[in-house]
Amino acid sequence: MTTIDIVSPSGASSDGDSSTTITIPMRPLDLPNTAGYVRSVWEAREVRKLVLFDLLVGLVAAAAALFVRFGPAAGQSYNRDYLWITLAFPFAWVAALAVNRAFEPRHLFVGSEEYERVFRAGLGLTAGLAVISFTFDLRLARGYIVVALPVATAVGLCARYLLRHRLHRSWARGEGLRRVILVGHEQAVYETKRQLSRERYHGMDVVGACLPQVPPHGRGLLPALPPIYGDFDDAATAVQRAKADTVIVLSCPELDASALRRLAWKLERDDVDLIMASAVIDVAGDRTTIRPVAGLPLLMHVEHPRLRGGQRALKEMFDRVVSLVGLIVLSPVLLVLAALVKLTPGGAGAVIFKQVRVGRHGEEFVMYKFRTMYRDAEARLRDLHDLNETGGTLFKIRNDPRVTPIGRVLRRLSLDELPQLANVLRGQMSLVGPRPPLPREVNEYPFDMRRRLVVKPGLTGLWQVSGRSDLSWEDSIRLDLRYVENWSFPMDLMILARTVLAVWRSSGAY
Repeated sequence: MTTIDIVSPSGASSDGDSSTTITIPMRPLDLPNTAGYVRSVWEAREVRKLVLFDLLVGLVAAAAALFVRFGPAAGQSYNRDYLWITLAFPFAWVAALAVNRAFEPRHLFVGSEEYERVFRAGLGLTAGLAVISFTFDLRLARGYIVVALPVATAVGLCARYLLRHRLHRSWARGEGLRRVILVGHEQAVYETKRQLSRERYHGMDVVGACLPQVPPHGRGLLPALPPIYGDFDDAATAVQRAKADTVIVLSCPELDASALRRLAWKLERDDVDLIMASAVIDVAGDRTTIRPVAGLPLLMHVEHPRLRGGQRALKEMFDRVVSLVGLIVLSPVLLVLAALVKLTPGGAGAVIFKQVRVGRHGEEFVMYKFRTMYRDAEARLRDLHDLNETGGTLFKIRNDPRVTPIGRVLRRLSLDELPQLANVLRGQMSLVGPRPPLPREVNEYPFDMRRRLVVKPGLTGLWQVSGRSDLSWEDSIRLDLRYVENWSFPMDLMILARTVLAVWRSSGAY
């Protein structure tokens, strides 16, 4: 509250007072909001921690290279120059990361962009050292460089993954979350809040919303809506009242460029982040560019997904080589598993279960798996259909009585999928891709879901490393579509690495 004194026109009132005191409520917008400052301080602390970790990573990589290249003679006088190089390497490594913007908060903690920047930093530093060595005729030991840079890149990726995993666990406990105000229509607010609540690794907690029109009694028609703080004009005030540090504006025609510009000005003072949710769903940033078109500034141009070209050829070659090597190396394991399946009491049937699945462009193929169910599994499916837990055309239930004892172990460790390496080698599947659907599932697909068929199905995929069978049918489809739209070779490598961890934890496997 604040007070002002208003002097009466006559200079004095009837009771002798010369002024009148009027109390005016102070607008919430005039109060300071420290939430944005607190978020920026937290982000700066995490970045400093990351820089220290990367310095340590660079020192470990350089020390390992020094020992591998020179062994016990590393400390000899004729190798003293490499001792100085070892001390300088961590700072060069951090500088390469900074040049590739690997410390920018918007690229950290979520998504594959952070890992791609670390990988590019390793390549860039390698190229830089090669140019410097050639230009100044420096005779750097190739063995030193060959060890230092790959180790720095690999250990740096692992360190960032561990730091991210620790941070995601704290977010899952509700610690350090961004406080978010959603601005948009009721359905969009409901869907976004539901997704952010389910995917806590984004680190966002929805604390309020602003709708085009405030519903009666301040409550919307949909369940579990966040508190409603008013309409679109009240967004800046809602930030103050909820002590939010982030505003997410969902796609809605009522908010034009002028309204968004005014909102950004109001949020600027308190360092509150403004995030625009594009109507183009599940499209990665590297496919979108802002460019002037026909004299109109700031138009978003969306590139087509990378469904062909050099990266796809690299993916095909990688699939064939890895599947061939995998079949050769794992052949003893495959023989042992085949014997266990064959000797399972209760009549497990044939060792290899063959089933027709739908591949790229709707072409059908025979997919191979180790048999994990009893011989009459298909006949018993009709009696169990009402127990389906996915809510879609995919049939999944926990403790399925049709699964054999050895089959449960194989499923929990995903060992039943290993024969699909033969499908990958034959070019029918890929190591990474959407789940291979059944023909009856494809017959029930709406138009949007058929988008999954423009790429090869995969042995593993984005949905497998994001919860596997614990995900709903809608979530698994959404993740498959996100993979199709945003595929990249580094993304495949990241999914393969996460697959190992998902199998180790055995989460969502049944």
